[in-house]
Amino acid sequence: MDTLYWNRETGKQGEAYNGQIIKEARILALCDPSDQYNEPLYTGALPEGTKLLKVGTQLSDFTDSSIIEQKPNVIFVSHPQAKQPLVEILNKIPSLEWIHTRSAGIDFIASEGLFTSKAQLTNAKGMFSSTLAEYCMLACSYFAKDLPRLMKQKNDSNWEQYPVLELRGATLGVIGYGDIGRASARLAKAYGMKVLAFKRNVNGFNDPYCDEVYGMDGLNEVMSKSDYILVSAPLTESTRGLISKEALSKCKSSAVIINVGRGPIIDEEALIEALQDGTIKGAALDVMTVEPLPKDSPLWKLDNVLLSPHNMDMTLTFMKESTEFFINENLPRFVRGKPLLNPVDKTAGY
Repeated sequence: MDTLYWNRETGKQGEAYNGQIIKEARILALCDPSDQYNEPLYTGALPEGTKLLKVGTQLSDFTDSSIIEQKPNVIFVSHPQAKQPLVEILNKIPSLEWIHTRSAGIDFIASEGLFTSKAQLTNAKGMFSSTLAEYCMLACSYFAKDLPRLMKQKNDSNWEQYPVLELRGATLGVIGYGDIGRASARLAKAYGMKVLAFKRNVNGFNDPYCDEVYGMDGLNEVMSKSDYILVSAPLTESTRGLISKEALSKCKSSAVIINVGRGPIIDEEALIEALQDGTIKGAALDVMTVEPLPKDSPLWKLDNVLLSPHNMDMTLTFMKESTEFFINENLPRFVRGKPLLNPVDKTAGY
């Protein structure tokens, strides 16, 4: 029987996966057994040639001889505290060939043990891009139309007209032009914005939604040219603290920083200082250096900051769809020996 996969770009079932099953997928799930978003994995009909061996959160859940004797070759990871158990499992069960994480970022499982493992790593890149792109445009509009003033005037029954800014003609700089950055750029172009991309690797890069592309030596230029700066890079050793005090000093005083990547990519103390002294106009932050954001953080009190509790990718179906991507798109590829979607460069971190 051919297996149909769900195409997240079109929202329709895609073509059948033809071809003979050449190996069985014997799956371990490093997950909370009560995680409702993984129900398609626990209770659903898995693709032909696949079976779930065990669900658990620590090494001891998977070391029963009856499990190890079956030589598990796939591990699905969605537990937030998976870093240490995953390394222990990889060391104990050398038959594992493939690790898939339900999230797009891999910083929560990044370790030397993971990086040196021979197992292939894939992630959920692209599953959360649409809603985060919508948030990017909301953040741009929030500052362009001065939503705080609008809401205050409504509360005060104050009919006072004021000028607003257009997004048409403004420049969006994208720090980390991956799936989220590209989805945001697509919407920005619909608004008539100019898009600048900052990427680690620009060789052969060509994208219809991007007007200019800059490599690793072009950060300051992107910061200085942009009206809105979207930070959508993954957290790696090379991106930690990338948006530094120096980088922020290159911004226009009218610039807005939008962070949907990871909090530590921005020097938070430098950002607070820039927001307080008017180096930049404002910031929209869905991620912070420490989460939950401490109650004594100055960010809570700053009028020029839009805060959200790291929930702008939390649609009602986002995690379930991510699990379904693993089941319906990548598992059929694995058992047929086809290339897996969303391979992660473990050295680069994405």
